[in-house]
Amino acid sequence: MHLVLYISLTLAGNFRTMKRRKTGIIAILATFIIGMAILYLIGPIAGPMPLWMSILPPLVAIMMAFISKEVLSSLFIGVFTGTFIMALFGGQAPATALGSGLLRTVDTYIVGSLTDQDHVLIIVFTLMIGGMVRIITTNGGMQGIIGWLSRKARGPRSGQLMTFFMDLCIFFDDYSNTLVVGNTMRPIADRLKVSREKLAYIIDSTSAPVAAVAFITTWIGAELSYIQDGINIIGLDSSAYSVFINSLAYSFYPFLTLSFVLMIILSKRDFGPMLKAERKAQAVATANSTTAHDNKVKNHAIDALIPLAVLILGTIGGLLATGYNASVWGHTELGFFSKLSTTIGEANSYIALLWASLLSLLTSIIITLARGTIKLGKIMGEMVEGFKSMFNAVLILTMAWSIALVTKDMHTAEFVSNLLLQWSLSPVLVPALTFILAALIGFSTGTSWGTMAILYPLILPASWLLCQQNGLTTDATMPLFYNVVASVMAGAVMGDHCSPISDTTIMSSLSSQCDHLQHVSTQMPYALTVGTTALLFGVLPSALGIPSWVAFLIAFAVLGLIVRFVGKKI
Repeated sequence: MHLVLYISLTLAGNFRTMKRRKTGIIAILATFIIGMAILYLIGPIAGPMPLWMSILPPLVAIMMAFISKEVLSSLFIGVFTGTFIMALFGGQAPATALGSGLLRTVDTYIVGSLTDQDHVLIIVFTLMIGGMVRIITTNGGMQGIIGWLSRKARGPRSGQLMTFFMDLCIFFDDYSNTLVVGNTMRPIADRLKVSREKLAYIIDSTSAPVAAVAFITTWIGAELSYIQDGINIIGLDSSAYSVFINSLAYSFYPFLTLSFVLMIILSKRDFGPMLKAERKAQAVATANSTTAHDNKVKNHAIDALIPLAVLILGTIGGLLATGYNASVWGHTELGFFSKLSTTIGEANSYIALLWASLLSLLTSIIITLARGTIKLGKIMGEMVEGFKSMFNAVLILTMAWSIALVTKDMHTAEFVSNLLLQWSLSPVLVPALTFILAALIGFSTGTSWGTMAILYPLILPASWLLCQQNGLTTDATMPLFYNVVASVMAGAVMGDHCSPISDTTIMSSLSSQCDHLQHVSTQMPYALTVGTTALLFGVLPSALGIPSWVAFLIAFAVLGLIVRFVGKKI
């Protein structure tokens, strides 16, 4: 109760001052100090931590970010909130818990997020891609690409379409998708007066959905392993791959998101904060972000195309190399695409991206040296400047990983799951509940993969058992089961799209050089629109027995009407 009083004081101060940012920050700090003083006078808190408090770290971080419009400090305070609560309920006095929580924020969670090998790989390949982009900008290669693409993309709509189709082409991995397309299309979007917010939205809302549903992606291995964990508990006589394939008929959010992006582009209509961003970009041309290169250097598009091709082909080659299994390719009963999908699914995507970014960086250096117009010292200096340009994004990623680690230790996902699964429901409502649950967990933790890892082993057996308890036959259960499988993945992607602490959302902001909170605030209304449509006109009707293709047609029509009558011409 004492901690509830403290939290209530803090939140009250926040809500009263949301319209005035500076006053809001002062109120947050003041109520925090007052709350700490109250806790100091009250003394230590006895007993285990109520599980509902596990939602506070991400909630505080998200609220702080939207109030202060500053991400790094907000994420830090979110992590600190978690460490403070854990220390307080670990038997420490408030003053001690305050100091201990502050130290644990750094030595346990920030350092812990940086000692994770996968996280280090992400940081290194992000830095190397930044260095490569800087070099191909300096040597005139990027200007050559811009000149060529600008002749093809003569207006905002054609530029956005080009971005959309480039996203579809790099379907095999969402990370490489966001970094390559964002860095390539950003100068063109600036020239065509397409807002950075719109560019980030197209990239973010295309990369994850297409990677989630395509047959040959870096997602497929994780998805299949999570599904397998669930069906192993049930004892279902089906392969994870066949379950995944059948679930695509119910994957409403990813397919509707892709179609919605296309509708928005083709109609030249927007609504909400995105409309304001687009009108602002039309009124005042966004300053070109690319570094001006030496006027004496000629613009050769090939100098940029080769390193970019090396990055893409190197990623594919790395996926094949790290996922290769002789027994799979020697299996005579498997088809070529099944072997290829299995190989990429079992690959180490982080290592593949690391190799590809290194080769791409080296290629850009060699090509620039071969031209003989820029000396090695200048090239190395530009490479370092490219590393520096990624530093802010690396900091945000690190803090996002830290708060994800806090939510894991505080069992945030388990709390949300248990809260919603306590209700006695009809089996036809389980897919809708699953979608909402996955979206909440994805939003709270900022990870779609983590959401799937938590929910698949939990929700698949629960949904199967519920159907059996309600007397449904296996034939009647399977469509609902496939719908649940799809809803876990779809809800996870939607929650990830709305979350300001999502790594892919951060990387989309990074590659587009868009203010991160502006990207979140402009993308969220679109994600919620598609998510609500997917839930009401896709997930629920299909669970009630309407054929999924009919539900898709209805949902497409609803989105079309929303764009037509809610959206406004730029």
